Amino acid sequence: MDPAVTYGSYLRVDDLLELQQPRSDGPEHDEMLFIVIHQVYELWFKEILHEIDRVQSLLDADEVHRAQHTLKRILTILKVLVAQLDILETMTPLEFLTFRERLEAASGFQSDQFRQLEFALGRKAEQTMDRFAMDTRARTALQRRYTAPTLWDAFLRYLSREGYPVPERGLARDVSAAIEPSAEIQQILIDVYRKDPKNSEICERLVDLDEGLQEWRYRHVKMVERTIGVKIGTGGSSGAGYLRGTLSSPLFPDLWEIRARL
Repeated sequence: MDPAVTYGSYLRVDDLLELQQPRSDGPEHDEMLFIVIHQVYELWFKEILHEIDRVQSLLDADEVHRAQHTLKRILTILKVLVAQLDILETMTPLEFLTFRERLEAASGFQSDQFRQLEFALGRKAEQTMDRFAMDTRARTALQRRYTAPTLWDAFLRYLSREGYPVPERGLARDVSAAIEPSAEIQQILIDVYRKDPKNSEICERLVDLDEGLQEWRYRHVKMVERTIGVKIGTGGSSGAGYLRGTLSSPLFPDLWEIRARL
């Protein structure tokens, strides 16, 4: 007879608590915080990917209200991600330096799940996959996301089924390519906002998602600047300089282009 399921066995708490392994001598007090925060981030990235897949399947099923509900959950998670940076910022630059060298080439730049999130939302770059070895879980997952339709593609298909004249090149575009602004789609979106309250709401939730991710990026940049200034980042990245360069382009450009025309 199998043993009864307990809180600990269901959540595999013993396994979970073994995953925090500081590398510094002592170990240094603040390395535990650093590890826990970043492991929690990876768990939230996993959940956001799970929810984005859900939004796409709900849009494909024309269940727009449930899709909006799921987007609201994602937005709430993004607020938690931002709040976690407040915790990380309690660690001073000197405290970070006590163990930073132990990170060696490790860097958040190497988070495949965050790259998957970018891919799922339309920010795809084939060279991103080159940072991950062939036949690994990370490379396989990224390859799948790279060739899969994005959330924006699911939204355009939904609008087409709602009777909007989405151009064929929008519906049959290369899903591995970056999302480019489209004058035709912008006119459709203007019509949605002016005449279709139900679908203008889903547009606004996508804008919220775009803005929420940009907020997290901005706070992440400021946290890195506060902690290491202009130093080269771990893993050889340009640190805050690289991160600052990610702030300039929206995920869903058409939804931003129309703001002055509504």
